[in-house]
Amino acid sequence: MTKVFLSTCFLLLNLEARENPFFPSAGEKDLPYTSNKNTSLPKLIRASLTLPSHARVIKKVTVEYENLDASIENKMIELNHSIDWHLPLFISQNYSEQSIKPSEVNKKVVAKSVQRYKKVASIKELSFFTSKNTLKIISSDKLIRNFLLGQPHRIVLDFKKESSLKTYKQEIENSVFTKIRIGNHDGYYRVVIELDGYYRYKIKKQADGCLITLQ
Repeated sequence: MTKVFLSTCFLLLNLEARENPFFPSAGEKDLPYTSNKNTSLPKLIRASLTLPSHARVIKKVTVEYENLDASIENKMIELNHSIDWHLPLFISQNYSEQSIKPSEVNKKVVAKSVQRYKKVASIKELSFFTSKNTLKIISSDKLIRNFLLGQPHRIVLDFKKESSLKTYKQEIENSVFTKIRIGNHDGYYRVVIELDGYYRYKIKKQADGCLITLQ
């Protein structure tokens, strides 16, 4: 009887058993673990992100996601593209592609190539015209200096002239140039152009005034 009992124990000890029957065996490594976590979340249609006004280039986008087994991973895409911070960035799974005829594309290219200016302010000495991120100033007076100030972000231009003009102020709607202020000083008058955010600017002197382009 004793010999039978010992033989039975020996056989049981030598049987191959899994350490934990609740996890896959060695031959099932390709099967993902699953989680009973509640995943009844709303489907992604579209989400948006707005960047601050000093953003100019989007370098990369990283998406963090949750796997079937509740582990967290992420994927990243390199971009390095210029952006307009006024417009939000979107992530979406609601994709639709609209077909555009070549003739329509050509019309859009031609329309973009023609820069249209809108008159936004005018006094005896100056006239101001805007087109997107460009401001054209028409004046026969000499521009003697220009510089940038912050809080709020604004461009200052001094024109040489003995003038008796009164203080002038004009707000501009739907433009990156939000306000124009003009004041008289000894030997010159000053033009202050307020902006809707942070920019660098280029100024180009022209025969009939100057052209300011924001970057």
